[in-house]
Order: sequence, then structure tokens, then C-alpha cells
Amino acid sequence: MSVPLRQQIAVGSYLIKQKLKGVKKYPLVLMLEPLFQCNLACAGCGKIDYPDEILKKRLSAEECLQAVDECGAPMVSIPGGEPLIHKEMPQIVAGIVARKKFVYLCTNALLLKKRIDDYQPSPYLTFSVHLDGNQERHDTSVCQDGVFDKAVEAIKLALSKGFRVTVNCTLFQGEKDQEVADFLDYAMELGVEGVTIAPGFSYEHAPQQDVFINSKDVKELFRGIFRLGKKRDWNLNHSSLYLDFLAGNQNYDCTPWGNPTRNVFGWQKPCYLLADEGYVNSFQELLDTTPWEKYGNSSNPKCANCMAHCGFEATAVEDMLAHPVKALLTSIRGPKTTGDMMPEPVLQYQAQKTPTISTIPVRTEIVDS
Repeated sequence: MSVPLRQQIAVGSYLIKQKLKGVKKYPLVLMLEPLFQCNLACAGCGKIDYPDEILKKRLSAEECLQAVDECGAPMVSIPGGEPLIHKEMPQIVAGIVARKKFVYLCTNALLLKKRIDDYQPSPYLTFSVHLDGNQERHDTSVCQDGVFDKAVEAIKLALSKGFRVTVNCTLFQGEKDQEVADFLDYAMELGVEGVTIAPGFSYEHAPQQDVFINSKDVKELFRGIFRLGKKRDWNLNHSSLYLDFLAGNQNYDCTPWGNPTRNVFGWQKPCYLLADEGYVNSFQELLDTTPWEKYGNSSNPKCANCMAHCGFEATAVEDMLAHPVKALLTSIRGPKTTGDMMPEPVLQYQAQKTPTISTIPVRTEIVDS
């Protein structure tokens, strides 16, 4: 685990307080989406397929900081869209840092070189740069040539200025374990703090539906990656038990309230990944009115193949608190890469009809900003 000690202590203290207070549902990371507009149109993205009037919407800095205070999570992830398009993003980030919350500003880095002087290095700020593998793989994923090289240039610039930098890598169909391992080696050579790595979620509104990996193939892929990783020194921004889950050795239910989402529509039910389930006006209303039992990979066909960290990392953290010895041993030995996997979840909805995939027209133009 590559997270600095200061952050580990702050998050650990928060978790212990929740346990001592007997809180059953608490947030770990706030997913704050101040806009959906982006300057790329990636093949596996389900976030930008909105009409122009929605893409022009913004959460104000005041609304963003209100959400941070209302939620109370110790960490804030700012995805999008592309956050650096937002004119008030420097004020939003500064406000979160002033609250001593750890903010991960997720960016494709196309605007980072131009906007980097709007930000100050801080132990509370991390640029999380989107890189889905090596040059060819990444540029194919984002449907535009040259993006990988621009992102790498921006990473080097941010590191030279003293910023915390991580890489956010999403894996899609056709990945090879050796290619992923080589990419992780390259990320370490760049000098980034760590890599967040997870399988892509099969968004109904994504332009291409054949890019996503089913859960069994995900487990086989990660076992191959981790076998190669036993002889390599990678910093992965995940708990040891989440990585073990990716390799098919833990059987977890989703904990969607662990990563609640606030965006231009309100607080999103039930999670960052499902956009058509409704919105509410407050975080407490989200907790109180969401039918949590209707979601998860055994309860809802939309969730069938999800193994994303925003759904299961909070579950793994809960398991770590409940079983610290298991977590410690897993951290020492690494994920198990041989033997039987945990059985797939029993699908309670198998008798239902397969849901119809949305046929909303795909947006293909690139936003120039």
C-alpha cells in the first residue's frame, strides 16, 4: 500500500471513530462530480452522454464544499467529466485542502500543464492521472492519438513541482497480464506515488459495450498480473483484501454508501456507477431512502459483473477492521494466485428478463477547452 503515513493515520482514526460510535453506514470517499463535460470521448465512459444543457451545468464551489461538509468523508475524489475544465476548481480544491480532507483530483491531464500553477503542492492534494495502460492501449481507450504522451509529460511536470501524483488505470476487454505488468513497471519508473487499478464498469450508456470484462475473466486476469508482480515492486493504492478480491479469493457484497456521489443532479442513488436510479437532495436522505438491498452483483443485473473499487474497496476495509490478522497475512504474502476461487454470487434475478441496453445516441465530438 503506497498511501503516506499521515493519510493512513487520519483515515484509520476516522474508521475507529465510526466503529466506536456504532455507525453502520458511513462514507469513506466522497465522489464529487462538479461537471460531466469532458475534452475526450472515451469508449468505455458512461458519464458524458448527456445533452448540451446538462454538459454545461456546474456545481458551484459553495455547493461542492457544502457536500464535503455534509458527507464528512475523510477523502474526496473529484472525477468527471474533466475537472480541470471547471473554472472554480482551484477554489474547490483549496477549500477541501483547508478542511484537511484528502482530495484526489482525477484528470486526463490534457489541461494540467496549462492549469498547474492554479494549485499548490500539499499533502492533502493528489493529481490522479488517467492512464489505461501503455501508449497504444491508452490512446485506443480514449479514442484519440497522442493523449498518452501528453499525460506522461504532465505527470513529470507535476512531480517536478512537488505534487503528489498517482495513476488511475481501468482495465478493459483484451488486456494481457504481461502488458499490464509492464505498464505497472513503467508507472513506477515515472515516480508516481501509486496506481489505482480496477476493471471497467459496464455502463449502459457507454459508446462501446464490447469493451468490458466479465467477473470470471477479471479474476483470471488479475491472478496473472499478481503472479508476475510477485517479483516486482509495485505501489498499488488499494487495501490488500481488495486486491485479493480481484484475484477471486474474497467474496464480498458491494458497500455503495462507502463512496457516495454528489453531482449536478443531486446525491445519486445508489452509487457513482448507476446513473438512472434517481437522486435526492441530501446525504442523509441518500442513506435513509435508498433501497440498498436491491443493489449488488447478486441482486441486480446492472451490477452483475461489477468489481470496481468504488463499490468494493469500502467492503474490503470493513473486512480488514473485522479481521486484522487476515488482512495482515494477505498484505505480507500478496493475493493468492493459484487454487480454487471463491464461488460466483448466486444470481437472485436469473429468472428475470435481461434488461434492455439503452439506445441513447452516442456523443462523439470532442469538447475544445
